[in-house]
Amino acid sequence: MRFLSFCLLLLLSVVSAQAQTPAQNVTWNTDLTQALQQAKATNKPVLAVFSGSDWCKPCIMLKQEVFDQPEFQRYAQENLILARFDFPRGKKNKLSADQTKRNEQAAAQLNKEGSFPLVILLSPQGKVLAKTGYRPGGVEAYDAYLSQLLAKH
Repeated sequence: MRFLSFCLLLLLSVVSAQAQTPAQNVTWNTDLTQALQQAKATNKPVLAVFSGSDWCKPCIMLKQEVFDQPEFQRYAQENLILARFDFPRGKKNKLSADQTKRNEQAAAQLNKEGSFPLVILLSPQGKVLAKTGYRPGGVEAYDAYLSQLLAKH
């Protein structure tokens, strides 16, 4: 009986561990046009993120507390097309000229104020549905907040 209980416990822990791991890592687009094309094809909204990955503390916290978490990655796979436009300042994090140009084009279109972090929900047609940023509370609270924003549209 002990052996059977042990096997059941082991099986439950394996299933639990698998449930906490995303099926695959989500893909972040780095081109707004491609993200919108993908959104139209899947009829999903775009979550566009403007960040300063090496100088903006709330950007770093948002990435660590929300975007890097398996729960967010599962949520995103089901509900969103992701796009990230990073504006690092450190020389070691410098982006290619091509990527810098794409990021600047996206910012000229969506982030004229230069806000960081800025998270924008876009319809598949490119209409701005909502703008937000870092919010405390972790991944569950953030996913719930995004769902609430999307339910309004």
